[in-house]
Amino acid sequence: MAAESLNPSPRLFPPSFEPWQGNGSSATVAVLMSGGVDSSVAALLLQQAGWRVLGITMKIPAAEACSHPSPCCGAEAAIVCHQLRVPHYFLDVEEAFNALIIEPFRRSYREGHTPNPCVDCNTFLKFRLVWDLVEATFGIRHLATGHYARVRAIEGVFQLARATDRGRDQSYFLYGVPAGRLRHLILPLGDLTKRAARDLAREAGLPVAERPDSMELCFAGEGDYRRALAPEATASKGTILDTAGNAVGEHDGIAGFTLGQRRGLRVAVGKPLYVIRILPDDNAVVVGTQEEASRREVRAEGVNVLAPERLRAGQRLFGKIRSYGEPDPCTVAEIQGDTVAVEFDVPQFAPTPGQHLVLYDGEGRVIGGGTIGAGAPVPSPSREETLVRRPRPDTGGQRHRCGNPPIDVPNGYQA
Repeated sequence: MAAESLNPSPRLFPPSFEPWQGNGSSATVAVLMSGGVDSSVAALLLQQAGWRVLGITMKIPAAEACSHPSPCCGAEAAIVCHQLRVPHYFLDVEEAFNALIIEPFRRSYREGHTPNPCVDCNTFLKFRLVWDLVEATFGIRHLATGHYARVRAIEGVFQLARATDRGRDQSYFLYGVPAGRLRHLILPLGDLTKRAARDLAREAGLPVAERPDSMELCFAGEGDYRRALAPEATASKGTILDTAGNAVGEHDGIAGFTLGQRRGLRVAVGKPLYVIRILPDDNAVVVGTQEEASRREVRAEGVNVLAPERLRAGQRLFGKIRSYGEPDPCTVAEIQGDTVAVEFDVPQFAPTPGQHLVLYDGEGRVIGGGTIGAGAPVPSPSREETLVRRPRPDTGGQRHRCGNPPIDVPNGYQA
């Protein structure tokens, strides 16, 4: 996405309470605060560590046909800042959010892709437009968020790394940060568990200590993500095909499907079938077996490189093709411009166009990441190229944190 060509400018509202008074200190940091427990604890920890803290809450729009669950998104953040005696501002990013997040989200579904708007929001909005405005307006170079990930300095080189609590790790969502800004990115929760963060909030008497995690799209409110799509993306019936081109069923709109999905197909052929391709030009969904939904080579476009010395052909790394699960071993097969192809040791179940490939080294440091492309049609594996099964609990069709359709990961297949 050419974010620079859109470049809508966020607009700062007057201070919620007391205005920011800069004193030229380098120990100042702006904390992006949603009103949840994580970002609130991030502000608390930084204040306790001696930083001068400024709270910033983005005022985002609700997509058409959606509404926010509360009348003022982020009001809790202002209350927390008032309690901590921290200046707080709302930042109107509605125009930028529509241009950079919502419209590309809709376009991706029309193209048969499954976007991850949380990654795009961090990459194109928070770590670029918002950070630029904060630095230009307040003279604050450091930015903090409540994500569970770490920034480490090794021999003067700043690197993004996985959180200590691997089950909570959110580094997958942050790979798009410009490498030059890592030295000014602060992630106070990187060594904490969620329980520890809630305990700190309770001890400090923060009113958001018991607020539950949000699991849906922020711009879709409490509704289904499909409500955030344009009507034409959800209302057009079409055909479900098998890999031989035979019609085996009917669907209610391609936006209701993502690669790897099994539930909701309403196709009975005597064996489990999964979505393996989406054909927007034909308004068709193609289904196939577990093996046909899996492949070893995954290609990513628009790659942001955080450790260029570790990204070269033949390099052994670990990759993730979705936000949950552990990274799998892979080898960098090809690098062309900002496109990278890797070959996994174990074929991956349903690499999905629009989702993201994020690469790590053996110590959990983020090497880079990019958007998974459509690629070539998935061939049926040969008898020799069978999937290696690994014990793992049945996911029962996990829903992506950003509200994407559920993906049915078969038992034993590494996601």
